[in-house]
Amino acid sequence: MFKKILIANRGEIACRVAATARRMGVKTVAVYSDADARARHVRACDEAVHIGGSAPKDSYLQWQRILDAAKACGAQAVHPGYGFLSENDDFAQACADAGLIFIGPPPSAIKAMGLKAESKRLMEAAQVPLVPGYHGADQDPALLKREAERIGFPVLIKASAGGGGKGMRAVYALDEFDAALASCKREAINSFGDDAVLVERYVQKPRHIEIQVFGDAHGDCVYLFERDCSVQRRHQKVLEEAPAPGMTPERRAQMGEAAVAAAKAVGYQGAGTVEFIAEQDGRFYFMEMNTRLQVEHPVTEAITGLDLVEWQLRVACGEPLPLKQAELTFKGHAIEARICAENPEGGFLPATGTLSVARWPEHVAFRRNADAERFHEAAPVRLDAGVGEGDAISPFYDSMIAKLIVWGEDRAQALARLDAALRDTHIVGLHTNVAFLRRCAATRSFAEADLDTALIERERTALFGADGKVGGLPLEVAAAAVVAHALAEEALSESADPWSRRDGWRLFGAARRRFELDIDGTHHRVLLARHHAGGMSLAVGDCGIAFAVESTGTENHILHLDGVATRVQTYKVGEQVAVFGPRGSVLVTEVDVIAHAGEAGGAVGRLTAPMPGKMVAFLAQPGDKVAKGQALAVMEAMKMEHTINAPRDGVVAELLFAIGDQVGDGAELLRLEA
Repeated sequence: MFKKILIANRGEIACRVAATARRMGVKTVAVYSDADARARHVRACDEAVHIGGSAPKDSYLQWQRILDAAKACGAQAVHPGYGFLSENDDFAQACADAGLIFIGPPPSAIKAMGLKAESKRLMEAAQVPLVPGYHGADQDPALLKREAERIGFPVLIKASAGGGGKGMRAVYALDEFDAALASCKREAINSFGDDAVLVERYVQKPRHIEIQVFGDAHGDCVYLFERDCSVQRRHQKVLEEAPAPGMTPERRAQMGEAAVAAAKAVGYQGAGTVEFIAEQDGRFYFMEMNTRLQVEHPVTEAITGLDLVEWQLRVACGEPLPLKQAELTFKGHAIEARICAENPEGGFLPATGTLSVARWPEHVAFRRNADAERFHEAAPVRLDAGVGEGDAISPFYDSMIAKLIVWGEDRAQALARLDAALRDTHIVGLHTNVAFLRRCAATRSFAEADLDTALIERERTALFGADGKVGGLPLEVAAAAVVAHALAEEALSESADPWSRRDGWRLFGAARRRFELDIDGTHHRVLLARHHAGGMSLAVGDCGIAFAVESTGTENHILHLDGVATRVQTYKVGEQVAVFGPRGSVLVTEVDVIAHAGEAGGAVGRLTAPMPGKMVAFLAQPGDKVAKGQALAVMEAMKMEHTINAPRDGVVAELLFAIGDQVGDGAELLRLEA
């Protein structure tokens, strides 16, 4: 076994590899950028080496610096994690040339599967089922457009060297093709350095089912069953589960054997994932192979009781696979939810900021079962995170904050545990998708396993409401929680002297206190009344409610509203109080009327950046007349392109940034005149 490995990655995967290596007695070396100087993965490793600036191209993609760090620290191997250089065949070859073991497949396998068009040709030769499409080397836009017409709309344009939903667009009509192709090529060249694409038939109501495979240097290869990753937004996974609902043993064997055939066709070694598009009738087609460990590998670990990172290290050392195909079994059901810094109600735009509050459900890591060497005992709730409370989510990297994984004896129990775990996940300081994930798991389609990649669009009303918004908590609960937080703060800071208290105490008559609150964008006046008999009441608008509260500190409260008890947690950051309850959460702003007196309203109709990022393109020039909703600019943030539309009709007066400029959140991009 290795004595020391370098982890050429960051975030939760670097933390995970460090934890497994430590358990196996292997030392680890972290690499980090300027933005990650105090990151959790740096603290998780035995040593750490600074490799450059915050942008990936200045640090995590600088593979010569990584190799130099590995040699300087005396590492024998490099673990690439996922993303960055994990599927870069040149880096894998450079590791070998430097005398380092690349903990992954051979460079030839990465190269063969990294180019989607080439991999499709290999799969055809290996008799793995393929989706009809164009996988050729000729990238003339006119030819690609003709091929799309031949295949028939809708079609899917995909970056040949891509993955993770980047450089991918669904096109439903011929007149949409040119713009979609240009966008795909821009995103592909920025993300992968290669703008080649392929065009395929867009399968209607498809399921996304992938097979975990593992190969060793002795010619053996196995499949560790399947994962269903159908729930996606922007072609990126949201919820993943194992095993796939409705999968028969016969179909599982067919898909598993096809995946092993695909892996053997390129001499695969280590962990990999063969991804299939599956029709509702069970037919399946090869989509791509990810030549690395996947983000969602914990659900496979949860049902098999295996540590896939340990398998990676053992196979990279030249050991045979720990188990044969006939020895592999699974138990129960597991679901993973990707917690991301993004705004689902704002089109899933990525968010940045500081995790002012990050409270997770109680969880335990995998632990070895003393009764059986081959199994681990799966924890019912597991959290894989590379950040914690007080850490910042920067615009330089992927938006994922953490992965929440639950296991149950069956899917129903796993769903119940997922709902409870998401309910107990409290993040404040920036937009996240936690509430969205909870709603998504509760939709009829997901609960009943009516799965396909359009589930989010199909369940849009349930997820976002008919008006595009879904509220969190009832108004009276949100208002009462803010009042309870204020009372708890005052109880901790004030003396018992009634003349010194700030609770509105009066010698005669009821004490009344006013709170001005903004809840879900609407202003509300809340009156708290204290009565001589000892009781309290709240007036929320025209509604009067008997009110009592039991508080533990300033965060945990039991609200009694007209005799109904509700447990909530509250966290105050600046003028805002985040309220979390059993039915959801809401962010409430306490308005200090005096402090904000005289403030002018914001400008109307400006075109501003919805997040920090880089200017990619302006789609209009000074003097152009534009209509409300027209696409005017394209920004890149967290490795994805985002189109920004005109807020109103007008004429472009001035462009305020140049292509390639870094833009701050809320910056005005261009000026519109009436």
